Amino acid sequence: MSGPAVPGPDVPDVVELRVHGVSGASPDQVLDLRQIAQVAGDRSGGFYRQRPQRTDTSAVHGVTLEAYRWGDLPSGTVARTVALVFLLPFMLVNVAIWMRPAHPGSEAMVRSLCRVLALTLTALYVLAIAGVALDLLGWKCTGSARCMTGRSWLSWLGGQPVGVRLAVLALVPVAAIGLVWRFSNRPGRAFDAFRAPETEGSAHPLAAVGQWDAEPLVGRLRSIHVAAAFATLDLTLLLARADIGATATTIALTVVTAVVLAACVGLLCTPPLIDRGAADRRLDAITSALRSIAVILTVVVVVHVLASPQPWSERRGLPGYDATLAGLFVAQTTLLAALGVVLLWRRDRRRGVTPMFGLGALVIAATGISLAVAYAAELVYRAADFLDRDAPTGQGIATGPPRAYTWAIFGFLRAALLTVIVAGLIALISRRGRQHAAAAIVAHDHPHPPAEAGPRLRQVRDAIARARFTEKLVPLAVVYGCLAGLGTATTTVGLLGHFPSDIVERFAGLPAGAVTFGIAFGSWVIAAIILGLVVGGVFAYRSVPFRRHVGVLWDLGTFWPRAAHPFAPPCYSERAVPELTRRITYLVGRGDAVLLTGHSHGSVLLAATVLQLPPHIGGRVALLTHGSPLRRLYARLFPAYVNDAALREIGHRVGWRWVNLWRDTDPVGGWIFSGHRSSAPATTGDPATSVDRRQRDPRDVVTPPSDSVPPPIEGHWPGESDEPFTEAVRELVRRLGGRIDPPP
Repeated sequence: MSGPAVPGPDVPDVVELRVHGVSGASPDQVLDLRQIAQVAGDRSGGFYRQRPQRTDTSAVHGVTLEAYRWGDLPSGTVARTVALVFLLPFMLVNVAIWMRPAHPGSEAMVRSLCRVLALTLTALYVLAIAGVALDLLGWKCTGSARCMTGRSWLSWLGGQPVGVRLAVLALVPVAAIGLVWRFSNRPGRAFDAFRAPETEGSAHPLAAVGQWDAEPLVGRLRSIHVAAAFATLDLTLLLARADIGATATTIALTVVTAVVLAACVGLLCTPPLIDRGAADRRLDAITSALRSIAVILTVVVVVHVLASPQPWSERRGLPGYDATLAGLFVAQTTLLAALGVVLLWRRDRRRGVTPMFGLGALVIAATGISLAVAYAAELVYRAADFLDRDAPTGQGIATGPPRAYTWAIFGFLRAALLTVIVAGLIALISRRGRQHAAAAIVAHDHPHPPAEAGPRLRQVRDAIARARFTEKLVPLAVVYGCLAGLGTATTTVGLLGHFPSDIVERFAGLPAGAVTFGIAFGSWVIAAIILGLVVGGVFAYRSVPFRRHVGVLWDLGTFWPRAAHPFAPPCYSERAVPELTRRITYLVGRGDAVLLTGHSHGSVLLAATVLQLPPHIGGRVALLTHGSPLRRLYARLFPAYVNDAALREIGHRVGWRWVNLWRDTDPVGGWIFSGHRSSAPATTGDPATSVDRRQRDPRDVVTPPSDSVPPPIEGHWPGESDEPFTEAVRELVRRLGGRIDPPP
């Protein structure tokens, strides 16, 4: 018996390298290495058979199948996933910096504004914890005999002077800053282990993702944010100390604190300095020195608060705290307005080519700011409720919480309610058009259905109509972002000494009690949202189906390097893209051709990878994408990095050996170059028009004789076992010059 055929020198072996999407699939699932296979039925009830025993697991015989699994890189352990939920605002403002317009003149301004906005989030984080530790506990509760009753863990501070109470409880925000500092600076991988080989990669901005070492930049940002965090705490203590007369020491310390904060802002507004490469370490010494000065300054300020003999103010709340908080909200509002002006000024003015009206970065930044403000307000409100338990109405220690937080909750609730109303209106208004378009697609796919297929046809039509609602999310996101920014702006009304109930009653005629109840209700809604995010993080880690639905948002955010906020979740593309590049280079170097197949977000990883491959490697590579969000989501959200020029360069680098499979029922993926409805490639002189291949979904609307249910609606589900996928693999293998063995 003769052995297997050995390919000649001109017939390369082909390795199909599969990269999964956001589902976090196991290697067995990616490679389809199940011992049994479903032959009929659906996911609720079906028929299975044992798979034929064979060593070749690829759908196309003669092709070696390999998988790259990256699903644990963005999440990791449950504890880390839950912790990252609370860092969500940091992640959003970090994503905003990558959503700049394609105009190159906008880069420096957008980077500077987003980085300063990120710095205000760190200051808000400190002020929220200081509000609990210094204002509620150190100033109000420890000065109230009623509040101290039954709290042995706090009663030891009850008889101490104000300076002692504040100095001791200042250790709480210090510990919080240290915790986040340590969390963001935890030991990690050595970047050199995953650095891509030095190649003639693309000059397009998308090629930089995963190619550059972000650790020096993150280290500089980390030092600046830690310095600003300590300076914010120092400013809070010094303003309280100076309320009834500032000494020369207090004034001097306040000036030094202001200089530290100004230096932090100044460094963030100089991208040419802070974005220096890994080899240029001159700025590292400056940022490290600034951080050290801030730490030493905090020690001096705490000692000053502890030892100063001056009497303290008799105010009900911590002096200067409300003004500091309101001032921060004024700064955030000003920065958001400036960012909006820059984006509108630098947007692409050609009709129909400006995604999200050019305001993508503003929308995401405003959403991150709004969420952070809601987090901060909820922390203070829940702590106040805990300390006010069993207190008679109107006699709690936190009665009349900081007006800025009350306005923050009111703004968040208003933005959420109005967005829900607008979403409902958009769904109703667009429903007829979406249903009409879906009906036309169904009629094209199933022109002569039997009468009994009516219910199934309606299910398919509804699935397509729901999938097309993705396009309606763009204006909805703009609406929410603008409302969220407006909510941040209205917090500044607290500077005038008014509460939301006063304003609404005066100008809208609603009873003040109803507004107060609504704000209290909104506070609990925020608590429920935070709890839902935590539970969702746990389920997204433990449950593959749940993660398939929510993971796309998380993986989209952590795909981009940390260039704005150092406390944001780590970027997994810094490892995944160089690792893929190195592996592909090795396979081609040993004589193989490589077929890259990427589902969903895996196609984005492969797009960035292909742009880093040198020409002699790309000439031995083909690309198969399915369920790809490259055009539908990424080109809308990140126009400077994913655009027509980048997509065409990807096609050119693989010699246009690229097939993209898409379905009308998919709410995430879609076409990349052409939305033609034929399953065959378009025949024009432009090679890009031959990339997209539409899959009819479902395959049929009637139950086949061998089954008990009609074929399923796949939607965004991977399709490696579908016949169109197998045919695309065969075509690309032939175009690579590879061998296709006949099935056994």
